[in-house]
Amino acid sequence: MKKYMTLFWGMVGLPLVLITVCSLVIWFKPEWLNIQGQPLLEKQLAFQCYVLVASVLFFLIFVLITRLFIHDARIAFHYWRQQNKGPEAVSVSPEPDPIFRELTRHLRCRYGFFWRFKVRILMVTGEPEQVEAIAPGLTAQHWQEGEHNLLLWGGSLQTQSDKAQLKALCKLRRRRPLDGVVWVMTEDQLGQQAQIDTAVRMLEKQGRQLGWQAPLYVWNVRHSLWDQRDRPTQTVGCFLPAEGTPQMLAESLNTLPPQLATRGMAQALAEIRHDFLLRLAQHLLAGGVDRLVHQLTPLLNRSPIWLAGVMFGSPQSAQPGVTEHGWLVEASWDGVLADVRDIRGQAAGFPWEKSAQWGVIALAALWGVGSVTAFGVNRHQIAVSRERASQAGDSQQSLSARLLSQQALQQEIDRLQYRAETGAPWYSRFGLNQNAAQLRALWPVYQHNNAQLIRDEAAQRLHQRLTELVNLPPGSPQRRRLIKPAYNQLKAYLMMAQPEKAQAAFMRRVLMENWPQRAGVTEGLWHNTGEALVTFYAENLPRHPEWKTSVDKGLVSEVRQILLNQLGQRQAETVLYQKILQQVAHSYGDLRLAQMAGATDASRLLTTDKVVPGMFTRQAWEGQVQKAIEAVVASRQEEIDWVLSDGRQPVLKAVSPAELKARLTERYFTDFAGAWLNFLNSLRWNKVHNLADTIDQLTVMADVRQSPLIALMDTLAYQGETGQQGTALTDSLVKSAQNLFQKNKRPVIDPTRLPSGPLDNAFGPLLALMGKSTAENGMTADPSLSLQTFLTRVTRVRLKLQQIANTDDPQERMQALAQTVFQGKSVDLTDTQSYGSLMAASLGAEWQGFGQAVFVQPLTQAWQTVLQPSAASLNAQWQSSVVADWQAAFDGRYPFVEEPNEASLPMLGQFIQADSGRIEQFLRSQLGGVLYKEGKHWGVDEVNSQGLHINPAFLTAINQLSQVSDVLFANGSEGIRFELRAKPARDVAETDLTIDGQRLRYFNQRESWQRLRWPGDSDNPGVVLTWTSVNTGARVYGDYPGTWGLMRWLAQAKVTALDSSRYRLTLTGADGLPLTWVLRTEVGKGPLALLALKGFRLPTQIFSVKEE
Repeated sequence: MKKYMTLFWGMVGLPLVLITVCSLVIWFKPEWLNIQGQPLLEKQLAFQCYVLVASVLFFLIFVLITRLFIHDARIAFHYWRQQNKGPEAVSVSPEPDPIFRELTRHLRCRYGFFWRFKVRILMVTGEPEQVEAIAPGLTAQHWQEGEHNLLLWGGSLQTQSDKAQLKALCKLRRRRPLDGVVWVMTEDQLGQQAQIDTAVRMLEKQGRQLGWQAPLYVWNVRHSLWDQRDRPTQTVGCFLPAEGTPQMLAESLNTLPPQLATRGMAQALAEIRHDFLLRLAQHLLAGGVDRLVHQLTPLLNRSPIWLAGVMFGSPQSAQPGVTEHGWLVEASWDGVLADVRDIRGQAAGFPWEKSAQWGVIALAALWGVGSVTAFGVNRHQIAVSRERASQAGDSQQSLSARLLSQQALQQEIDRLQYRAETGAPWYSRFGLNQNAAQLRALWPVYQHNNAQLIRDEAAQRLHQRLTELVNLPPGSPQRRRLIKPAYNQLKAYLMMAQPEKAQAAFMRRVLMENWPQRAGVTEGLWHNTGEALVTFYAENLPRHPEWKTSVDKGLVSEVRQILLNQLGQRQAETVLYQKILQQVAHSYGDLRLAQMAGATDASRLLTTDKVVPGMFTRQAWEGQVQKAIEAVVASRQEEIDWVLSDGRQPVLKAVSPAELKARLTERYFTDFAGAWLNFLNSLRWNKVHNLADTIDQLTVMADVRQSPLIALMDTLAYQGETGQQGTALTDSLVKSAQNLFQKNKRPVIDPTRLPSGPLDNAFGPLLALMGKSTAENGMTADPSLSLQTFLTRVTRVRLKLQQIANTDDPQERMQALAQTVFQGKSVDLTDTQSYGSLMAASLGAEWQGFGQAVFVQPLTQAWQTVLQPSAASLNAQWQSSVVADWQAAFDGRYPFVEEPNEASLPMLGQFIQADSGRIEQFLRSQLGGVLYKEGKHWGVDEVNSQGLHINPAFLTAINQLSQVSDVLFANGSEGIRFELRAKPARDVAETDLTIDGQRLRYFNQRESWQRLRWPGDSDNPGVVLTWTSVNTGARVYGDYPGTWGLMRWLAQAKVTALDSSRYRLTLTGADGLPLTWVLRTEVGKGPLALLALKGFRLPTQIFSVKEE
């Protein structure tokens, strides 16, 4: 065995070692094989291709030979062990049955190493008696061989197959274990359908175990009454193609009788007892064909079984003198043996081994084709690269031609770079790709040309621009104009000297801006090639530090100083800030009201359609924003360090990283506070319209466990502490210990003193209401205004409303409560309402919307629920006690309507007189808590009237009456004192005015004031006016009888105010002549104030009440 293994590893290992050594020598030491006469890369590719093809050929030969060699060597070795083992030895070999080992040795010795391609193997199955009839001695010897044919005894098909025998048969010849199967049966056995079905199933199972389904030949052994010895034998039967049908079988069998009759007659004439063929012909003609077709139809319909032929024969006797396992082929077998040469079976199941072999062959073929293709592709690519490098290195060309050649070389390098990053095309690989070698060969050529064409010229232009800036006088307009491009120019100039800092896009933009044209090159050509050359140079500069340029340190120092002095804060802080927010925007979701309320249901109390952007939350600040600002500051430090600073001198404070961090942080927290204030001020309290819903809202609001308000305030306190410095560990431990030992005394909202933070100004008022304050915001926790106290008061209000709701007549109780407030008396509801308004005011104007929604609107709504029914009741009381009497006294009377009947002045006094008038007594007694009188004007108490809608017409009416009362009862009794003075008028000779018996006569004399009183003491009240013009006699202008005659006369006059107490009264006569007087009053407008009563109607409603 050792000899065989040594031979095996010699065949396999030695060629592999030789191939490996040859490849290494060709690649690293080509001069050892004298292959440097041609270009090195091309020779290396050629020799590698030759070695690869030889390797593929060796692999194919190795696959074909080793399988046969190893298998036969193993069999020979075990045969040798069996022949030489001692009597006591015990066989422990796991090899196949010894019969097959002996058979393999015999075939190898008889037919040579390639016996498998020379010998046809047939398995004979059936009952032993029938098998012995066509192959004498086969059942005992198990196999017989003769004339390149091998018969194997397969046993009966009525029993299970011998798995060990089938396994050994597979190893005997793996790819095609059998060339055919001969099934021997008698006429009686053919007629037993059960045995036929069992045999078919066994044949199918046998094929699956072998992995091969061989053609099947059914051999019908027929006996004769006469002795058939010495009868000449021949092939008797028919053969069927693949996928034969019962019709085809019947046609083939029907062709046999004529032939059998002819041959049988000849044999019978020669020997009368040789009647086999004649009897067979007679049998077939007498219905034997139909019976056979019927009996063999199951074999034709069972794929993959292939019934290849039906044979007939008589029993044969053993031939004397035949050696053991020898087989003298009878003529009756010639047809079967000839047929198996021309047909083949088929694989059963998936042919793994065959598929693998063909796969390996296909892979080898593809690899060979691919290697040849790759060789051609790489050879062409090398030729192109060599041509591009040669053209680019020709310095005798014009500048335009050199630029185009450099661009072509650059495109070739760019293509090779792309393949190096993404992978070369598959057809250029197969171990022959030379991208890396070409890049190494092309880079020096590119570097040399680029230094002459692009790099040095670009550095010179930037140096020139910076020198122009330095040479300009300070403060000149030209210097200010060049400041901004100078920073970019300096940065690009330094990038060329420090490749690790290079930014391709920036360098391309700056260099092309400062190099729009080039001498000796057309503008179009430079625009197309120059930008491409500059871009490629800038992109590859960081990977090639050897391309760096030298800088003028003195010039750089001067430009830095100029930029630092001139630019100051001209840094793109807005861009940096927006970039930070964009980085964070997608990492944190928007914060909604439901999330702020936690496990509570905020929708029962508050509503809003706005959200807080996720970037303006404490989680965002602590998670990303703070780190992003620090990263930007670090980047600014780096920029200043290498662009505007040499690291030895400090930079201006305005552009320092510390100042940048402070400004960015301040800007962020300004937007942070704005986002939260915008959200909180958008909150609105949910409106309800009955007492039960109001009580439910107040219950939820003040509930310690399920209050959305408390949860929202806790969230706001947490967010308001964003950016604060942490409390000391010792303080935290002390507080935790206090909370542990004082569990029952802990408040719902924990008052604490917080460290200072950037949101103190915005959230400070809110934290103060929660009992929290900071050390530096100037706000302290005021016990008189706190959220906990407010919630306690809300609980009291809720309990009061529950008591009202639980009474037998809630409506009456609410009216009584409202009446108490209307009368100016304080109750828990109004006190809490005032307290909430005070808390809202303490938050400041920035928190107005939030304060109104959280602290004012809940109690206003509750107060409105109580007052609405009471307001309707009070309206009815006002109508019955005041309005009805007013209408009875003054309806249809002047001055309230234009009628001759006049209103009683004393009766008017009973209604409108201050203090004692019926209207003012009603207001003070019934509405003292809602209305108040300040001077002569009535006003509304904003606190107690919240939730009520006082009728504007009512408020206007009582103020009008109050003004009339102040004028009419200025002296305690009704009456108005005033003065009149007539004025001269064109073509008017005399005017005579009588007011309640008081005469004012004017006849072109000196003007004088005359004191009058209304109403007068005359028994004939009224006003009479006569006048005389220069052209006519005395005429009556108007006669206005009655107490309100003065008001009727004044209503006809055009009144013009001269000052606060004087008014010009002008009436126009019949001739169009003006009659003029000046009225001077003691109080207000005097009698003119009573004109407000013209058309006056007393409103019937104090409160505007919606009808349910």
